Amino acid sequence: DLIPVVEEVMPLKKDMRVLEIGCGEAGVLKAFIEKGCIATGIELYERRVETAKEYLKEDHDAGRIDFITRNIYDIDVEKDIGHGFDLIVLKDVIEHIPGQKRFIPKLREFLNPNGKVFFGFPPWRMPFGGHQQNLKGKFLSKLPYFHLLPTEMYRSVLKSFGEDQQKIDHMIEIKETGISIGRFEKISKASGYTILKKKHWLFNPIYKFKFGLQPAKQLPIADSVPYLRDFYTTAVYYLIG
Repeated sequence: DLIPVVEEVMPLKKDMRVLEIGCGEAGVLKAFIEKGCIATGIELYERRVETAKEYLKEDHDAGRIDFITRNIYDIDVEKDIGHGFDLIVLKDVIEHIPGQKRFIPKLREFLNPNGKVFFGFPPWRMPFGGHQQNLKGKFLSKLPYFHLLPTEMYRSVLKSFGEDQQKIDHMIEIKETGISIGRFEKISKASGYTILKKKHWLFNPIYKFKFGLQPAKQLPIADSVPYLRDFYTTAVYYLIG
């Protein structure tokens, strides 16, 4: 679903180099490989990389994709990779990364001249922007907006409903790194990027597979109200460069 957004600005061509940060099992990169691109995935969890290598065994063996299991701040592009990228993809990742004011400018080191960066993420204030759907408790996992409670109150609610400490720490982490539409645009512009394309969604395209809901773009009148739009926009796509 993100490739059409990218191709509105930069048509994908054979042997274009694509980097995905937080690639998981590399399902997103598979779509780029099918377009003829050469892919690299950065993923910190070795187990997920091993799964990706099995899933894309033929492509991996043919050199159409490789993987790096290292923190982006520990990578020297010239020494460790040897080339830049035409496109960097972050799908449902930026909202988990601390220090976004440092991280977004850092991406320039990985880009070729005229390279672009795609971001897709749920705005923090949207109904399930705290990723509470991943909680084990049925009530809290279906409760919208409660992640917007003050931190200590939020922590207490999670504990009261029986979430274990590891899960609570994870949810607080997400609360601390969640990013709004306005903040993302402000950091991008302050980092010297131009916003080339953006799409805001009333119904996240992924909901088609999760809940059977057809993707729906945000209504222009609803999208025109800064801050408030974060509460009812379930996903945003940006291409910057």
